[in-house]
Amino acid sequence: MKFFLSVLFSTLAVAQPSAAAALRPLTTLDSPVVRLCDLFADAGPLADRVLGPGPQPGERIVVEAPQLAAIAQQFGVDWQPASPAERAVLNRPGRLLPEKDLRPVLRQALLGVGAPADGEVTLSGFQAPMVPLAGKVLVAVEQLDFSAATGRFAATVLVSGAGMDTLRVRVVGDDEAMVTVPVLARRLPAGQLLVPADLRPARLRASLLRPDTLRAAADAAGKALRHFTAAGEPLASGDLTAPLVVERNARVLMRLMMPGLTVTGRGLALDAGAVGQSIRVLNPASQAIVAAEVVGPGLVRVAPGSVPLQPAAGVGRLAQR
Repeated sequence: MKFFLSVLFSTLAVAQPSAAAALRPLTTLDSPVVRLCDLFADAGPLADRVLGPGPQPGERIVVEAPQLAAIAQQFGVDWQPASPAERAVLNRPGRLLPEKDLRPVLRQALLGVGAPADGEVTLSGFQAPMVPLAGKVLVAVEQLDFSAATGRFAATVLVSGAGMDTLRVRVVGDDEAMVTVPVLARRLPAGQLLVPADLRPARLRASLLRPDTLRAAADAAGKALRHFTAAGEPLASGDLTAPLVVERNARVLMRLMMPGLTVTGRGLALDAGAVGQSIRVLNPASQAIVAAEVVGPGLVRVAPGSVPLQPAAGVGRLAQR
């Protein structure tokens, strides 16, 4: 960056030479201006004189030997360059403005143009501007274009603060509706019966949720997982089933009900099942396999007139699958 020190030779009185000064070859500035003492140590009574604006945050200024000599002569600093290669480098450190500082301002502006009340801003390809290390930075939206159909927006954001030029930053992103839904607090295996401690609320993008996603933890309590599910995953009705009350290869009580007569017997469940599901049951008495409805823990009901699904041959192999 070109160094432009506003030194007015015609209007400033030349100070008397002071004790020999030393060049500061590298200076880190903590203010937005350059002072005489930033260039020379022992600069004399005018050491705090402001010479001009400093570099922008994150940038630097290089002052070459001829200009240093002119400044020293103008302000009565006893210094001459030892060689034409001498120079002073003035660094102004800065920090990158984080994306999180823009989101609330953008969200407020988006509410004014029809964005959803419960939304969240995400930026695409954000290039953070450099701002001063200290001091308050102000952010304001100058221009905003928003599509309610897609949730996409583009905006020009003004970034300003003490000791920096006002910056215009172009940003693009999305403002999406958010929904709070129950998700798994830890990963769980298939068949796990869910209790309230297994779930926690999470705020997720509505567009990423399936139509049958559960919106309340009460809808999942007491049900079992159909498959392994990772922590943080939302739950849909298709992921859940009624809890198993009959285990595969467990002994069950078979009940056959007819008008005026109830017949019971022992059987072997060839499938696991929840209440209301149909499973295969081996009848030890007849060595046949019948379809039965699970009606409770260890209890199945065989419909009157049921036809065996499979005769006795091969039953042993089926029971071991």
